[in-house]
Amino acid sequence: MKPYEITVQVQSQFMPEQSEPAQQHYFFAYTVRITNTGQQPAQIISRHWVIVDGNNQRQDVRGLGVVGQQPLLAPGETFEYTSGCPLKTPVGSMHGTYLCVGDDGQAFEATIPEFVLAMPRTLH
Repeated sequence: MKPYEITVQVQSQFMPEQSEPAQQHYFFAYTVRITNTGQQPAQIISRHWVIVDGNNQRQDVRGLGVVGQQPLLAPGETFEYTSGCPLKTPVGSMHGTYLCVGDDGQAFEATIPEFVLAMPRTLH
């Protein structure tokens, strides 16, 4: 086990009630589960999301914390939150990184694995 290690899992879902396909507006919610799988406490400081729509248009989103917080996670502790993403296409993807800082001030990145944003019945 590494001293500093954060595991990230994400589940997404299409939100039809917040989408307007006729106006090329598709809204997706995603729930992120961040778990400290390392041996030392670590804090999530900032995020960097890479959002790509079905037209291969890329958007980079950076900001402090997650949902207005900078959670400090003890080993084995989990922080979960839900957020949203609008797209101009019915299919896209997201991935990124969290900048984290360990108990001793050591900075490290946690990978957010790529996940798909897709309106139902648009992927085969």
